[in-house]
Amino acid sequence: MKNVFKAIVVAVIQWEAKVVLKKYKPRIVGITGSVGKTSTKDAVYTVFATKFFVRKSEKSYNSEIGVPLTILGCPNAWNNPLRWMQNFLKGLWLIMWPHEYPQWLILEVGADRPGDIQKLVEWVKPDVGIMTRLGKVPVHVEYFETPQDLVKEKAYLVHAIKRSGVMVLNHDDADVFEMRNLSEVGKITFGMNAGSDFLGTNVSIIYDKEKNGIEMPKGIGFKVDSNGNSVPVFIPGVLGYQHVYPALAAIAAGASQGINLTEMAEALSAHTAPKGRMRIIPGVKNTLVIDDTYNSSPVALAEALRTIGSIKIPGKKIVVLGDMLELGRYSTEEHKKAGEAVVGIGQILVTVGMRSRYMAEGALNMGMEEKNIFQFEDARTAGKLVESLLKPGDLVFVKGSQSIRMERIVEEIMAEPEKKEELLVRQDAEWQARG
Repeated sequence: MKNVFKAIVVAVIQWEAKVVLKKYKPRIVGITGSVGKTSTKDAVYTVFATKFFVRKSEKSYNSEIGVPLTILGCPNAWNNPLRWMQNFLKGLWLIMWPHEYPQWLILEVGADRPGDIQKLVEWVKPDVGIMTRLGKVPVHVEYFETPQDLVKEKAYLVHAIKRSGVMVLNHDDADVFEMRNLSEVGKITFGMNAGSDFLGTNVSIIYDKEKNGIEMPKGIGFKVDSNGNSVPVFIPGVLGYQHVYPALAAIAAGASQGINLTEMAEALSAHTAPKGRMRIIPGVKNTLVIDDTYNSSPVALAEALRTIGSIKIPGKKIVVLGDMLELGRYSTEEHKKAGEAVVGIGQILVTVGMRSRYMAEGALNMGMEEKNIFQFEDARTAGKLVESLLKPGDLVFVKGSQSIRMERIVEEIMAEPEKKEELLVRQDAEWQARG
């Protein structure tokens, strides 16, 4: 019965979304990849909003339900038939009566299973397509025969770009860069490697002294070089290349639509990055928490650990990692690699979940002392242990897949837990009801 209800919902909202696109003719930015889709979507929104009337996908609405909901401007009604009826009526209202509709839609497009993107882009035709990063073992590979099959699925977005459109590609990802040969539309590249049309250089962590005199990071700075021009960019409240790449992608996309490079840099200086993506959050006892709890995958975790290793702090570094899901047969190997990568970066490793036991094993094999490794089954218990280990000047990095609920650890150790709804992921009623 539940599947029948979902099928009806999808059929109705997709039909309404198609009619709305035909009626209002908005231009579309379609974003996919295995890493950084939501961060890129939000950065593109910040940049495009300087010049256009723009709407973006809420949260990570990137599916057969999420994309049409964004087009209709409706919330997810989950399992509430009455709220779905309200959404249906709002869609009809858009169709029957004229409204002021966004000039641009910024749509995130995801692929959990074969055919997901292919079905969506049969009717969503982007004017600008952005491919973020895939990695050698992409997230969501569980339901695909090989990583190459997932790459092929992602590439359907490239094939769908309008003839007059442009393709924005991550120059530093070999599989993404190869996609330049899949279409004859205009191509723009971004990255940190020489040859990128929009080149990020001089990436650095910006530090500031806290009231207690302890120097802590407050954001990231870098330069963007393009066509002989160079502008500085500062993104507050976050760390890591994970936010440099989305900013570069957004700038490349914005430049393709005539937005000034300096104006884009200024807009990003006030940008609020999405929750749970390398966000800087003050911790208890004058500590610092790097909240990366939205989700986890091998490539994203590797990038995050790279950043954590580069941070200079007066105290110790505690790395808290939860299971990485949807890796299929790659799961054991990738969890061991993750544990190995922690050694030399963090002094203490805390794991949460059954799969993460292989992280502990990997760390042990690389020489981390057993007394510095702690293993838990649930996040809240782990959070209490982490809180007991903290001293002023310490840094805690927290990351894991969604269902492991690693944000509960951040809630346990953040200095202002009363701000959890403002700062943390999965604070809405639907997630809280899941326990």
